[in-house]
Parts: sequence; structure tokens; C-alpha cells
Amino acid sequence: MWDMTEMKGVKAPFPWGPFLKKLAAIGIPVALQNLLTTTASMVDTMMVAPLGEMSVGALGLCAQFSSLMFSGYWGFVGGGMLFFAQYWGAKDDEGVERSYGMTLVCMMTVAVAFGCLAVFAPGAVMRLYTDKTAIQDIGVQYLRIVGFAYVMQVFSMAMSSLLRATERVRIPMTASIASVGTNLFLNWVFIYGHLGAPAMGIRGAALATTVAAAVNLLAICLMARAVKYPYLFHVRGHFRWSREHLKNYFVKCFPILCNEVLIGVGNMLINVTLGRQPEQVIAALAVFRTLEGLIIGFFAGFSNAASVLVGTCVGAGELDTAYERAKRLVYLCSGFILSVGLCVLALRRPILTGMSLSGESYTVGVRLLSIYIAVSVIRMGNWIQNDTYRASGDAVTGTVLEILFMYAMVLPCVLVSGFVLKLPYWAIFLCCYIDEPIRYVLMQRHFYSGKWVRPVTEQGMAALPAFRSRHRPAERTEAP
Repeated sequence: MWDMTEMKGVKAPFPWGPFLKKLAAIGIPVALQNLLTTTASMVDTMMVAPLGEMSVGALGLCAQFSSLMFSGYWGFVGGGMLFFAQYWGAKDDEGVERSYGMTLVCMMTVAVAFGCLAVFAPGAVMRLYTDKTAIQDIGVQYLRIVGFAYVMQVFSMAMSSLLRATERVRIPMTASIASVGTNLFLNWVFIYGHLGAPAMGIRGAALATTVAAAVNLLAICLMARAVKYPYLFHVRGHFRWSREHLKNYFVKCFPILCNEVLIGVGNMLINVTLGRQPEQVIAALAVFRTLEGLIIGFFAGFSNAASVLVGTCVGAGELDTAYERAKRLVYLCSGFILSVGLCVLALRRPILTGMSLSGESYTVGVRLLSIYIAVSVIRMGNWIQNDTYRASGDAVTGTVLEILFMYAMVLPCVLVSGFVLKLPYWAIFLCCYIDEPIRYVLMQRHFYSGKWVRPVTEQGMAALPAFRSRHRPAERTEAP
């Protein structure tokens, strides 16, 4: 909140110490959890690598189908986090439970749909992503088994999102440690047939992933029950919905859902274009996507922290504190991601060669990684701002900009460069990010206007008029 020195025109110093402690307490465990998951994916790729580049490429394309599922349910995660964080800040237990119930039902609907596609129509899925028959056949074997993991993975994600939003980040992190450890051990057992198990190849990797998903789900439930966490098991509270509650939920979630689904479809079309490249490029792309997950893991960790740190303040009516926190998060997190990206680039040789890339595929991998790291700072700024808007109640602005630029600029450039002009893979890949600098400028203008602060709680709405009067666009046009 603003004190008397601020009211007299003298701004109180920003409390950097408590702020950084909170950021680290929320962001680092989530980033570490994502790092564990990405490390498991890297080891998956390395353990599958002796089976050949075709297997590595197939594994990467199956991961793109999982990413499409992620786009389908992440809109509900984003919408749910908005309500979780604000109701948590307002100490409204019924609001938290009700929002979780709606979020869980929506997410599980998506999970069941994708699980059925993977198990019952894996051939159609693989034909969509590549025209290489050998890669299709390997991918079908993987999807038929891993499809059973999807429901468990999404259920775990719903619980983890609620735990993170209510500042219980250690439970999902510990569950991830157990899950990743299980996955790595069972990969060793099932892929190559150790401890008396048959050598299952790519099917072994899928089976290990499925068992690990079950371990993750069970671990979260047991630990949450052990600490008597108040929200996950109040099943009656999850379904106390009224028409007004549903309307409010879907009004806020719908723009985020549209954003994630349409962006997911756009990314699928981009992957379809890149999936028509030579086998060496497909293998390098599969490895790159795994490394991208490492950087995105840090994106998501600190983006999640931003949502909680800003959203809880908005829900509690501390709108000026939310604004000041958000302003610093954008630049702080962008700088941190640059450091992570440069570390990955510095270690490119042992990482890429360890994941089976050599010769031409290694060169492709280095070029893709270099392009991505160059744009990651701006991309992180856009990501943080968008998630901050969502947690504060503005689910529209970032959504409209991202969809508009994806379909008006990025997708046409990628499709024309790939199918019409037949440009090299690196030029097609570069087209995937040509909108980021333009969106960043537009997002910054909206950010300094303060119009993204749109509370859903009574405390937040009561504080809004005074906040608006202090944060008119004319008064907030300079960077910190």
C-alpha cells in the first residue's frame, strides 16, 4: 500500500528484500520442478538416441502432440490461476475451492479427448505431423501407450496449479522429483531390457512415462493429505457453482482459452511445416524442443511467481503494490532468462552431442538454439506481461495481440517461406518469432497505462477508483 510519503508526492523506496525473497520462494521451486521435467526429457532423448535419429525425431513429434494438448488445457490453468490467486489474497476459501472445481472439470475434458486420440487414432496423429513413414510407425508405437498418461498428467497439473497459487510450491516440486526419478529408472529398465524386463525400445520409454505420471499424481495426493491442505479434498466445495459463478469464470477464461487453443493450432501448423524438412533437421528440432523446454521451464517458474505476487495483491485490494511489483518483474525476469540462455549456449557441444546430434544435425541444432536465445529476452518480457495481465483480471489484451500477430504475420510468413519459397530451415524458424519485438512495444504501452488491473474480488474493486486516479496513462509513460 502507499503511505503518507507517497501521498505527499515522495515515493517510498521499493522493498526489494522481501520482494526478492517472495519471488525466489515461489519462482525457484517451480523453475526447479520444470528443470527436473526437462532434464528427464533430455535423458529420454539421450536414452532413445542409440535407437537412431528416426526414433529421436518420432519422440520429438509426439512431444508436439502433447504440446497441443497443453495448449488445450492451459487456458483453463491461466483462468484458474487468476481466480486462485485473487481469492487466496482475499482469504475467500469458498472462492478458491469453487474455482478449482471448475478448472479441474474443464482440464480433464481436454485430457480425455487427447488421450483417446493417442490410444485409438495414433496413425492419424503422426500423419498430420510428418510425411516420413518410418517416423510415423515409431511414433504410433509410442502414442498408443503414452496416451494413458495424459489424464494423470493433466490431473497432476490442475492440483499443482492450485498448490502454487496458494504458495505451497514444495509439494509439486517434491512429487516431480519422485516422478522424474521413476521415469529415468524405468527408461533404463524398459527401453533396453534390464532386470529381466523385455527390451521394448520406444514403447519402453512410453511405458516409463506412464508409470511416472501415476507416481507424480499419487505423491501429490499423499503429501497434500499429510499436511492437511485445505482445498484439494473438499469435493463438495468444488461443485458449489451458480450460474453467476460459471458466467464469471468462463468470461475470464474464454479469452485465455481462445489464446492458447489458437496459438496451439498455429504452432501445430508451424510444426507441420518444419516436419517436412530433411530427417537431420527433424532430429535437430526434436533435440531443440527439449532444450527449449529447459528455458521455458524458467519462463514458467517466474511467470507463475509473477501471477501469484501480483494476483494476490490485486485480490487483497493492494493495487499500487501489484503495479510496482509487476513493473520490476518484467525486466528482472527477462534478464534472468538471458543468463539461462547464454549458459545453455555455452554448453551446447556436450549437450547436443550427448543427445545424438553430429555432423549436419549438430550444425542445425546450434543454429536453432542461437536464434531462439537471441529472441528469448523479448519473448520472456511478453510472456511475463501477459501472465501478469491475466492474474490481474485482464485476459483480453495479451490474447488479442498474440492471436492477431500469429495469424496475420507469423503463420503466413512460415507457410509461405516453407511451402512456396522453399527457404532454408533457419529462415523458416526465424519467421516464428518476427512478431515478438512489435508485440513487446504494444504490451509495454498497455502496461504503463495500468488498465490491466481488473479485480474480481470486493476488496480489489473497492480500491480500483483510487488506483485509476493515480495511474492515468499521462502520468506513467517512463520506464523505471
